[in-house]
Amino acid sequence: MVDRKRPTIVIWIVPLLIGVIGFNRVMQSPGFAMYRTVDIVQLLASGACFGAAIVGVIFMLRGKRP
Repeated sequence: MVDRKRPTIVIWIVPLLIGVIGFNRVMQSPGFAMYRTVDIVQLLASGACFGAAIVGVIFMLRGKRP
Protein backbone atom coordinates (compact mmCIF):
# COMPACT_ATOMS: atom_id res chain seq x y z
CA MET A 1 0.00 0.00 0.00
CA VAL A 2 1.32 3.45 -0.91
CA ASP A 3 1.80 5.89 1.94
CA ARG A 4 -0.37 8.95 1.09
CA LYS A 5 1.15 11.13 3.83
CA ARG A 6 4.69 11.12 2.46
CA PRO A 7 4.11 13.24 -0.70
CA THR A 8 2.32 15.87 1.40
CA ILE A 9 5.36 16.20 3.65
CA VAL A 10 7.66 16.51 0.64
CA ILE A 11 5.42 19.25 -0.81
CA TRP A 12 6.00 21.35 2.33
CA ILE A 13 9.66 20.48 3.03
CA VAL A 14 11.16 21.16 -0.42
CA PRO A 15 9.87 24.76 -0.83
CA LEU A 16 10.69 25.50 2.80
CA LEU A 17 14.25 24.27 2.31
CA ILE A 18 14.66 26.33 -0.88
CA GLY A 19 13.30 29.41 0.91
CA VAL A 20 15.61 29.00 3.89
CA ILE A 21 18.63 28.59 1.61
CA GLY A 22 17.66 31.73 -0.33
CA PHE A 23 17.08 33.73 2.85
CA ASN A 24 20.41 32.57 4.24
CA ARG A 25 22.14 33.76 1.07
CA VAL A 26 20.52 37.19 1.41
CA MET A 27 21.58 37.38 5.07
CA GLN A 28 25.21 36.75 4.04
CA SER A 29 25.29 39.75 1.68
CA PRO A 30 26.93 42.93 2.99
CA GLY A 31 23.91 45.08 2.09
CA PHE A 32 21.63 43.08 4.39
CA ALA A 33 22.73 45.13 7.43
CA MET A 34 21.16 48.24 5.88
CA TYR A 35 17.67 46.70 5.74
CA ARG A 36 15.26 47.53 8.54
CA THR A 37 13.63 44.66 10.43
CA VAL A 38 10.16 45.90 9.49
CA ASP A 39 11.04 45.75 5.80
CA ILE A 40 12.39 42.21 6.10
CA VAL A 41 9.27 40.98 7.93
CA GLN A 42 7.04 42.67 5.35
CA LEU A 43 8.95 41.05 2.46
CA LEU A 44 8.74 37.61 4.09
CA ALA A 45 5.01 37.99 4.74
CA SER A 46 4.39 39.24 1.20
CA GLY A 47 6.28 36.28 -0.23
CA ALA A 48 4.29 33.84 1.90
CA CYS A 49 0.99 35.38 0.81
CA PHE A 50 2.09 35.39 -2.83
CA GLY A 51 3.03 31.71 -2.58
CA ALA A 52 -0.30 30.84 -0.96
CA ALA A 53 -2.13 32.71 -3.72
CA ILE A 54 -0.26 30.81 -6.43
CA VAL A 55 -1.10 27.51 -4.75
CA GLY A 56 -4.76 28.56 -4.55
CA VAL A 57 -4.83 29.43 -8.25
CA ILE A 58 -3.26 26.08 -9.15
CA PHE A 59 -5.83 24.20 -7.08
CA MET A 60 -8.63 26.26 -8.62
CA LEU A 61 -7.42 25.55 -12.15
CA ARG A 62 -7.06 21.85 -11.45
CA GLY A 63 -10.63 21.63 -10.23
CA LYS A 64 -12.24 18.65 -8.60
CA ARG A 65 -11.84 15.35 -10.37
CA PRO A 66 -14.96 13.21 -10.66
